[in-house]
Amino acid sequence: MTDNTAPLSIMSALAVEVAFKRWIVPGFEQQTGIRTDIIWDPTTVLMRRVRDGERADVILAIDHAMDELEKESVIRRDTRIPIARAMVGLGVRHGAPKPDISTLEALKDVLTGARSVAYSLGGASGIYFQDLIKRLGIADEVNARAVTIPAGFTATKIISGEAEFAVQQVSELMSVDGVDIVGPFPDEIQTFTDFSAAIFTDARHPDAASAFLDALGSGAAATAYEKGGLTSFVPAPTAN
Repeated sequence: MTDNTAPLSIMSALAVEVAFKRWIVPGFEQQTGIRTDIIWDPTTVLMRRVRDGERADVILAIDHAMDELEKESVIRRDTRIPIARAMVGLGVRHGAPKPDISTLEALKDVLTGARSVAYSLGGASGIYFQDLIKRLGIADEVNARAVTIPAGFTATKIISGEAEFAVQQVSELMSVDGVDIVGPFPDEIQTFTDFSAAIFTDARHPDAASAFLDALGSGAAATAYEKGGLTSFVPAPTAN
């Protein structure tokens, strides 16, 4: 028997936190009366938890990880929906000057001249950044003053004063109050990360999970993704 009083459990990547917390989840809970309990982690950590046997009702993660879960029948293929795309950018303390990072050379100058740059060791953007600075030949200069975290929001290191800049997906930088977005990385070195959501095969609350996916695929959610620093894969609402 399903416990209808228990909250809907969701495992989610960090990229959608702004869209979820500010708009989607409050709207869903108000309209349906269904409470939610969200576990926030980078996809790499979510996958480790799933591999260890942890489950929820819904999971939202990077597409390549969702492909694995689909092949292994951990999630229901028929429920999977595309959500949004994230891009990597640079953050700075609110009110501080925003340097030009519109070209590759300008970005390299900013990264090598910064007092310190924060990045994550476990998230997709941090893994990409570690490879990027190696390819650009600036890894030693950047890492000599870098501030790294195992997972989570890199921009917290700006607020603590430990870093001048933070590298992460733009939507994740927006999750930290007191941080401004300098901009996305230049197109020639930009990396895009696509996210989708689905219901776990052994979800305890499949009906509530289905209602939540309906909310994630709504026009209101499309607007929330865009406002939250993402490119929505959900069609935008049309005017009546």
